Amino acid sequence: MANWLKIAFGNLLKNRRRSLVTIMGIGIGFVSVSLFYGYIHNTYDGLRNAAIKGEGIGHLTIYKKGWFLKGKFEPDKYMFTDAELGKVKAIAKTDENVVLVTPQLSISGLVSNGKMSTIFMASGVVPADEQIIKGDWGKFRPVQGEKLSEKKEYGVEVAQDLAAILGMKPGSNGVVMATTPDGQMNALDIEVAGVFDTGTQASNDKYMRVPFSFAQSLYETEKADRIVVLLTDWQNTEAVRGDLLDKLNKAGLECEIKTWNELSQFYSKVRGMFDMIFMFIFSIVFVVVSMSVVNTMGMAVVERTREIGTLRAIGVKRSGISVLFAMEGALLGFIGSVGGAVAHTLLCIAVKSGDLSYVPPGNSSSVPFIVDLLPGSMLILAFFLISLSLFAAIFPARRAARLNVVEALGHV
Repeated sequence: MANWLKIAFGNLLKNRRRSLVTIMGIGIGFVSVSLFYGYIHNTYDGLRNAAIKGEGIGHLTIYKKGWFLKGKFEPDKYMFTDAELGKVKAIAKTDENVVLVTPQLSISGLVSNGKMSTIFMASGVVPADEQIIKGDWGKFRPVQGEKLSEKKEYGVEVAQDLAAILGMKPGSNGVVMATTPDGQMNALDIEVAGVFDTGTQASNDKYMRVPFSFAQSLYETEKADRIVVLLTDWQNTEAVRGDLLDKLNKAGLECEIKTWNELSQFYSKVRGMFDMIFMFIFSIVFVVVSMSVVNTMGMAVVERTREIGTLRAIGVKRSGISVLFAMEGALLGFIGSVGGAVAHTLLCIAVKSGDLSYVPPGNSSSVPFIVDLLPGSMLILAFFLISLSLFAAIFPARRAARLNVVEALGHV
């Protein structure tokens, strides 16, 4: 095998310029695919954290069965009572993958500063539980002022664009009004504890976070419309959903459970778009690498016809000729992939040290531009390109192996 590799490598050196161009084509293809995959991998991580932590929806959200179909018309009927909340919490906490189980209540209505009013939407959350869900996300989206606290029942967090519209800042006072599930109007005073950035333009001018007890007081209820479950790892989401749903059904609690990616439509849509772009780029690289190797090996067959005839004359079988050319193709793929991996690593380091940032569509603030370095994915890509180069070389190799020995020896 070592001798075959030496011969194959020597044959590549016979036409250095053409081999170099092919290797560069494979290397550029490797860099293009690996860099884009590293970028979207980091983007997916960011979007996943934004959904789970930033939006505060956790990994799983439990609703009463029928909430999505009839909850808007009969909200009180499809909300969890205090007793049901206790049962769901007790069942969910039996799973070792569950970190936190917390109730939430969505509210909406009008918020006023005393001079003007505008609509708002808010999540009623347990302040201590909310901080656990946020985790390190608070470092990227810090709250100006104070965070939610059980000690300040009427203290709320207001999105920065909504605060700007109403001229509010930490310490400002206002009033919120909403229709209760019974159809009655209710109003409560608020104090702006903090101002925060939701991260998206669509929600930054209307979103608030309030204590769970405050949301219940505004809606005049002791119930919750959903229960958020935080897990040790997002990769356990589907497995825990199945187990938890089975346990709840056995306990006589008819529920439906939504995962974080089902509730975060933005994540699903962006991922679908990036997956399509990735497949488009990958298809282009596939065609370019295949045609480059086929062209290089095809030219090699034409130039080395007499050499092929000589090898056949001294006893090398057709399979041996095919193996030789296939090895040459694989070497092209290997060298190109190694060069691409080195270039990819250097570019990743350059991007990271450059401290670059940009504002994605729909975002209200900039995010860092990062390309993840993924050794495992690079190895898979290298294996694919080497295999592709090997198989692309088989077609001209088979043609070379079928050449008539006498005609090949006399080829000019």
